[in-house]
Amino acid sequence: MNLRQGSLWGIAGLALVAATVWALWPAPLEVDLGRVATGPMRGTVLAEGVTRVRDPFSVSAPISGTMQRSPVEVGDPVTKGETVLAVIRPAAPVLMDARSRAQAEAAVTEARAALALAETGVTVAAAALSQAESQLARGRALAASGTIPQRSLEELETAQITASQRLAAARSEVDLARASLVRAEAQLIGPTLGAPEADPGECCLRLTAPHDGVVLTLADPSERPVQAGEPLMTLGDLTELEIVVDLLSSDAVQVAPGMVAEVDRWGGPGTLAATVRRVAPSAVTKISALGIEEQRVRVHLDLTDPPGTRPGLGDGFRVYVRLLLWHEESVLQVPQSALFRHGEGWAVFRLDAGKARLVPVGIGRQVEDSAEVVSGLQAGETVVIFPSSALQDGAAITPRAP
Repeated sequence: MNLRQGSLWGIAGLALVAATVWALWPAPLEVDLGRVATGPMRGTVLAEGVTRVRDPFSVSAPISGTMQRSPVEVGDPVTKGETVLAVIRPAAPVLMDARSRAQAEAAVTEARAALALAETGVTVAAAALSQAESQLARGRALAASGTIPQRSLEELETAQITASQRLAAARSEVDLARASLVRAEAQLIGPTLGAPEADPGECCLRLTAPHDGVVLTLADPSERPVQAGEPLMTLGDLTELEIVVDLLSSDAVQVAPGMVAEVDRWGGPGTLAATVRRVAPSAVTKISALGIEEQRVRVHLDLTDPPGTRPGLGDGFRVYVRLLLWHEESVLQVPQSALFRHGEGWAVFRLDAGKARLVPVGIGRQVEDSAEVVSGLQAGETVVIFPSSALQDGAAITPRAP
């Protein structure tokens, strides 16, 4: 073997060794990267809410009776003191059994007899008064001529006054007996004598709207019997809407009256502005969809945008509310997806010359997709987001292809 052949074999050996090393050398791990940056940060609470009319009016039946078919429907506008909401006819008399009817008919007969007796008394009293007046006229003529004494004339005048009063009493007895007859006859009125076809203004109560607005709910539009105090419908002004949100008690402690909020996904374009008006002082226990008991606190918010900015939004509509708890303009922050637990604290993998370096970090406030960096990182540095369990400190990494 000459020198030239030895050189060729040496070169071939070195190439084989280089190829083997290159094949066995670990390839860089592809990762997703994010940046540490300084920018505005705000803490929010997102929850579902329901719109409600702030001051609804519940209309109830003031009397018992039969309500005619409703003249209004759900969604109809109403005007205070003008729009007729319901027409209620007094309840019809109940049917009587045979005994009750016999007693009522006997009472009518008795009342008629008492009326006839009273009318006879009037006739007798009228005759007695006529006689007393005639005697008084003769007595005055005799007293003027001195035939009878003055005392006899006075007795005749007293008798005339007494007869006049007895006639008045007899007439009152007639009125009393006639009223008793009417009352007795009224007991015989059956349920078919209610004159349902009469003009509502003559026989019925017309219930008008107590407030401007629209009809929100209607118990039953059909004609039906109603009892005094029975709910008939609900009215409300859709320009005065509020939002009711049930927050977890751990979130509600951070909410105070006056805080601003954004209403999103309400069905229209853009977002609506709202302000917290009241936070309930007590919580209630509710069961979540997963069957977990939760303590919920009711929070009331007022919509601050003009009614024209929310066309179509009505009572009982579902919306999503984002409550603004705090806001800062300049905060050093890192993506939440870059954080993982390391010991008792937090850590990230920082990109350093193509390698992943494990860096413990101090974390402050956390929001939906980012966290405040207190220590360990600086603005402009690049970190690995969604780090896998295979990634180790010092491992070679490369950005994942888009």
